[in-house]
Amino acid sequence: MAEIRNPNLQTQGPGGSGNGGDMRSMLGFTAVALAVLLGYQYFFAPKPAPNAPTAQTQQLPAVGPMAGQAIPPESGAAQSISAPGQTPSAPAQAAQVAAAIETETTIENEQYKIVFTNRGAQIKHWFLKKYNDTAGKPLDMVQQQTAARFGFPLSLFTYDPAIAAQLNQALYQLSAVGAPPSATGQAYVPQTSALAFHYAANGLDAVKTVRFDSSYVIAVETEVTRNGAPVRALVQWPCGLGDMEEFLPSASGKRSGPSVRTSASSLFAWSLDGKQSSQTAASGGFLFWTQPGVSGNATFDLPYQYAAIADLYFASAFLPEAPERATLVTLHNTIDLPTDLNDPKSQKTPAHVLGLAMGDQSGVTRLRLFAGPKQLDVLKTVQATDADGKPNGQSLEPLIQFGFWGIIAKPLYLALRYLHEHLGAGAYNWGWAIIIVTVIFNLLMLPTRFMMMKSSLKMMRIQPKVEALKKRYAHLKATDPKRAEMNAEMMQLYKDEGVNMYGSCLPMLVQMPLFFAYYRVLYNAVELRQAHWFWLHDLSIADPFYILPGIIIVSMFLTQIITPQPGVDPNQRRMMAFMMPVVMGFTLMHFASGLALYWCTGNLIQLALQLGINQSSMGKEMHAIAAKRAAKKAGGNLKTIQGRR
Repeated sequence: MAEIRNPNLQTQGPGGSGNGGDMRSMLGFTAVALAVLLGYQYFFAPKPAPNAPTAQTQQLPAVGPMAGQAIPPESGAAQSISAPGQTPSAPAQAAQVAAAIETETTIENEQYKIVFTNRGAQIKHWFLKKYNDTAGKPLDMVQQQTAARFGFPLSLFTYDPAIAAQLNQALYQLSAVGAPPSATGQAYVPQTSALAFHYAANGLDAVKTVRFDSSYVIAVETEVTRNGAPVRALVQWPCGLGDMEEFLPSASGKRSGPSVRTSASSLFAWSLDGKQSSQTAASGGFLFWTQPGVSGNATFDLPYQYAAIADLYFASAFLPEAPERATLVTLHNTIDLPTDLNDPKSQKTPAHVLGLAMGDQSGVTRLRLFAGPKQLDVLKTVQATDADGKPNGQSLEPLIQFGFWGIIAKPLYLALRYLHEHLGAGAYNWGWAIIIVTVIFNLLMLPTRFMMMKSSLKMMRIQPKVEALKKRYAHLKATDPKRAEMNAEMMQLYKDEGVNMYGSCLPMLVQMPLFFAYYRVLYNAVELRQAHWFWLHDLSIADPFYILPGIIIVSMFLTQIITPQPGVDPNQRRMMAFMMPVVMGFTLMHFASGLALYWCTGNLIQLALQLGINQSSMGKEMHAIAAKRAAKKAGGNLKTIQGRR
């Protein structure tokens, strides 16, 4: 039987021609090739550089630094390590800094409660603790409906809409200086003195720091760069003011608040080179020129000490740290609202929404922001930055628009406030302060009133001579030059009899400036906002029950009736006795009830004085003359009926 063998196990002797020799040859060749390869790698291959030029990006955690530590400015800078002798071919890439989720932080002091959101590092709410809206809740200076459309306070304005959108929608990392906010995001001044927000992505780096104290003012610092170059980003308040409740939605179509537009009185106010000025939205003007890149708005690089938007009682004002480098952008938008706010189906007309953006031409913005009441003592403490860089310049007091009658209105306001404080400093006492000031003023006006009565009596005594003079020239036409002779004789007659033809107008001439001054005070004094007096729940708005206008009509009518006016045609007198009170009453029906309270008090005082004057000898003589003239005129008008013969 044949034997089967495995060829791989067969061995051959030296010099044999079998497979074993081939195997040894292959192993030797492999060893030589490996030795050559290792030698080449060792002696001839280039050695790798120890520090290859690779960009290193630092990925920060989703949460901010430890509470109480400010974000260092360089934390968002690009980090790049280059090999010796090499120059990077691309700009450094910014570190990625962003929060993972949106959070809110509330800062409180005695004046306000501000709610920040890290989305855009903006202010969502700015509640004033000492002032309420018409619903009785703390007034929110941020008008929510307009802010949702045009932006929230502390949002950033840039001339590149894409950059602005990125900055205002990004989630910033937040850190606090001082005590950290509680787990609910609550923090108090001065334990927490500042908040720092930081965001960086895709070469865009933004740092925003907000500092607080015990006043209505906060300090804001912002710096935005793109690939290391500064971006002109301005801090803005674009949404009007929260007191403009006409923008609030009404589910029922009926409003509990006033049916007037507060936004109609909104305005821009500013101080430029020490000169204060203002401009309403309705007036148009240079503040609304269209500038390239800013549709419907205007940009000004001028030395503003401050710039503000304001309504009747509240204001938001920017005060730049370096006025000589200030950049101001006016923001003007409109929203269509019903003409009658209580009727949503009424015709819609545009309502103004004003805003401001301010920054520094250098790209790094440092400014202070005031948001609060236009209260005299408060505004006097908020001062612009002076030439020495300290906040001891002009104050924000001119934001109270007393206007042309300010020389009377301001002392009148101070008198009202003095009485209010000494009556108990309650909101209820503002009405009594108005009444007391009106009584004092009328008592001071008594001498002029008696002067008017004496002048009227003298006019009544010489009335027959006046009529005889007029009768002598009655045949002349109105354009006849000889009528100048009649006027000259009339003036000489007044002079001879010692009659001042303007004496009866003196009290009215003095009273009208006070009326307009009262109007300016009640129109601008935030203290009278929501101040009540009996049935009047707000002295700054019209009487809801029309009681005061009714009293004004009745009192004026009675005063006209009991005041002797012998020189006036009876028909004309009756018309004036009815028309003047009605016109005045219906006019004051739409004005502040505090103004109607002043006019009503004055009318009642005049009615009482006239009743007293009628019982005096002077008053009795005037009535006797008036009765005699009325009887004479009536007798002259009697028709004689002759019977037939």
